[in-house]
Amino acid sequence: MLQSEFELPADGEQPSPGAPTEPGADRVERLLAGLNPPQREAVEHTEGALLVLAGAGSGKTRVLTHRIAYLLATGAARPGEILAITFTNKAAAEMRERVGALVGRSVRAMWVTTFHSACARMLRADAERLGYSRGFTIYDQSDSMRMLKRCLGELNVDPKRYPPRAVQNKISGAKNQLIDPTGYGELQVGGFEEVVAEVFPLYEKRMLEANAMDFDDLLVRAVNALELFEEVRGRWRNTFRHVLVDEYQDTNHAQYRLLQLLAAEHGNLMVVGDEDQSIYGFRHADIRNILDFEQDFPEAEMVKLEQNYRSTQTILSAANAVVDRNRQRRPKELWTEESGGEPVQLNELGDEHEEARWVAGEIERLAEEEGLKRSEVAIFYRTNAMSRVLEDTLNRYDVSYQVIGGTKFYERAEIKDAVAYLSLLVNPADQVSFSRVVNSPRRGIGNTTQGRLAAYANTTGLPIWEVMERAEEVPGLSAAAIKSVGRFYETMDALRDRVEGAAVAQILERVLNETGYLEALAAERTVEAEGRAENLEALVAGAAEFDLEREREGESEVEPLEEYLQTISLYTEQDGLEGAAEELVTLMTLHNAKGLEYDTVFVVGCEDGAFPHMRALEEGAEEEERRLCYVAITRAERRLYMTWARERRLFGRAERNLPSRFIDELPAELTERHGGPPAGMTSWDSTFAGAGPAEAVDPGPALALQTGDDVVHASFGDGVVTGVEPGGVIVVRFSGDGSERKLMADYAPIRKR
Repeated sequence: MLQSEFELPADGEQPSPGAPTEPGADRVERLLAGLNPPQREAVEHTEGALLVLAGAGSGKTRVLTHRIAYLLATGAARPGEILAITFTNKAAAEMRERVGALVGRSVRAMWVTTFHSACARMLRADAERLGYSRGFTIYDQSDSMRMLKRCLGELNVDPKRYPPRAVQNKISGAKNQLIDPTGYGELQVGGFEEVVAEVFPLYEKRMLEANAMDFDDLLVRAVNALELFEEVRGRWRNTFRHVLVDEYQDTNHAQYRLLQLLAAEHGNLMVVGDEDQSIYGFRHADIRNILDFEQDFPEAEMVKLEQNYRSTQTILSAANAVVDRNRQRRPKELWTEESGGEPVQLNELGDEHEEARWVAGEIERLAEEEGLKRSEVAIFYRTNAMSRVLEDTLNRYDVSYQVIGGTKFYERAEIKDAVAYLSLLVNPADQVSFSRVVNSPRRGIGNTTQGRLAAYANTTGLPIWEVMERAEEVPGLSAAAIKSVGRFYETMDALRDRVEGAAVAQILERVLNETGYLEALAAERTVEAEGRAENLEALVAGAAEFDLEREREGESEVEPLEEYLQTISLYTEQDGLEGAAEELVTLMTLHNAKGLEYDTVFVVGCEDGAFPHMRALEEGAEEEERRLCYVAITRAERRLYMTWARERRLFGRAERNLPSRFIDELPAELTERHGGPPAGMTSWDSTFAGAGPAEAVDPGPALALQTGDDVVHASFGDGVVTGVEPGGVIVVRFSGDGSERKLMADYAPIRKR
C-alpha cells in the first residue's frame, strides 16, 4: 500500500488510521522544501494557464509531481479533478509512482496517463454519439494494416505501386493533423496522394463498420466528441479542473486541440516542455504549440527552469552556445552550481574504422585508468546504419554492448533478409533461408504455397531449390503460384550463376537490386524504410571491406561468399554469448537518447551531411538537427567526446567529409581538439589539409567558381554550384541523385565544365 506524509483522502473517503494530522500549512511547507525558487514558483502557481520552460536536467518531473501534490494539499483540487498526461506508458508509470509517493492512495482517483489511454477512457463513455458502441475494438498497427490491405484490394490498387505501409503512413499523418478524408481529397492534385485520397474514406467506413479504432482514431474521435457535443465538452471540462502535460514540445495538432478543448473554459492548463528538445517533427510534432502557448492563453504565466542538476558547466555552456543559433526559441541559459568541468573533446579521425577503434580504445583507457564502468558510457550516432562499423569493432575489442531503441545491426530484419538471400545462393537446401526471402519483398508466394513447396521437398527428399525449379509438379499449386515461384527461381538461378569467385559486395548489390528488395523499400516512402535502405547500404560497405581485406591476405581455398557468411555468423554468435549481468556500453541513435543520461558520451559521425543529416538540410530542418545536437550534448554528465571522419563510406561510396557545422559552433575555450586544423584555419579547411602523409591530397590549381557554374565531379558526375562559402567551400547540387554537397573547391576531384 502506498504511504506518504502528504497523503490525502480520495473523494468521499475518510482519513485512514495513521493519516497525517499536521496542519495544512506545515504539510505544504514540507512539500515545497528542497525546491529551487523557479521550481517553487511553478508549484505554487494558483489559477490559470502556466508554461514551464524546463531546460535539460532541470527537474521537470519533480515540478510536475510536486505541483499535483500541492493542488491536493492546499485544497485547490480533489484527486478526481486532476488529469496528468505524458507520452509513453513508461513515463506515465514513473509519474504515477512518484505522485503516489507524495500523496499516497489519492493517486488512484487521478488520471495519470498517456494521451491515447486518456482518449480511450473518454471514448468508452461517448463513442456511441459517434456511431460506435462502448465495446469498440482498438486496432494496433498490424490490425489496422490488415484492414487497409482489404480496402486496397476492394479498390484494385496495386500494392507494388502503392505499398500499404506508405498509404498507412499518409493516412496517419493526415489524422494527426485532424484532416478528414474529404479535406485530404481537396488537398491532393494527383499521383500517389490521389490514390491515398481514394483509400482513406473507404478505410474509415470499414473501420466504423467493424466498430474499431486505430491509435490515431483515439485522438481524432475524442476531439470529434468534444467539438460536436456541448454536453460532452462541458462534462469533461468540469471533471478535469486541472490539466497537466509533460513534454509539451512533442505534441501534434490533434493533441494540441484536445488540450485546448478541455482547458479553454477554466484555463487551468500547466504544460511543461522545452522547445530546444523538440526533435520529433518527422512524427508530426509541432514546435509552434509550445512557442505560441501565450497566444492561445494570453493570461498565461511563464516560469523558466534553467538550473541543471546533471552536467558540468562546461558541457552546459557548450550546449547553450550551439542551440542559441536557433531562431525558433525563447532565450534560456542552462547553468549549474558545479562550475568548470573537463573540456569537450573534439577528435578528427581518418575514416569510420579509425574512429571506431579510437572510441573503443578510449573506453578501455577510461576503464583502466579512471575506473569508469562500461554501463556509464553511451555512443550516439545520427542513423542506425552508422552502428555497423562500431558494432564490428567493439566485438573485436571484446567490449560488450547493447543497442537501445533498436536492434543490433546483424539482427535487423532487413540485414537478416539480405544474409538469407546470400545463404540460399550458397546452400540451395536451406529451407529456413528460403522461407525468409521467398516472399520478401512480396511476390505472390504466400504461406499456403510455401507450405506445399516445403511439404513436397520433405516428401521427395529434393532440395528446396530443385522443388522451385519443378514447381509445376507440386500438388495443389495454382497456375498463378507456379508462375510466381518460377519467376523467383529464374531470378535466384541467374544470381547463383554469377556467385563463383565474385566479390561479395558485388553479389550483394546484385541481390538487393535484382530481387526488387531496394525498389520495394523506396516505394514505401517512409522514414523507416529509408533507414532500412541505409542499413543495407552499410551492409554492402561492410562486404566491400571484407573483399578488400581478403584481397590483401591473398588467395584462399574457400569461396568469398562462403567465407563472408562464416565471418558474420561469428559476430552474431558473439552477441549471443554476452552475460546477462555483464556491464554493457550503450549504443543508440540521437533520437533515442532523449530523456537519458550517462557519465561519458561519445557522439560519432559529426560530419555535414551525416549530422546534420543531408535529408534534413534539404527539407529546411537545420534547426531541428541543431536541437538534436543540444539533446546529445546535455545527456553527458562529466565527459563529452565528439568525433568525425575525414572519409566515410556512406550510401555505397567513400566520401570526403567536412566536419559538422555544429563543431564550429562550440566555443574554442570549452574544447580540446585532436587531429584538427592548425591555428588560424577553420575546421572546414582541415578536412583535406589535415590529412596524414599516407592519405595526402595532391591539389590541382585553384578553381575560381561562382554560383551557377557547371562542374563535373570524379565520383558524383555533373552538377551545378548553388553556393559559395568562406574557406574555399562550394555547395554543389548533383544531377545524378539530386543530392547537394559541400566540397573544398581546391581539393575535391572536380573541374569546371
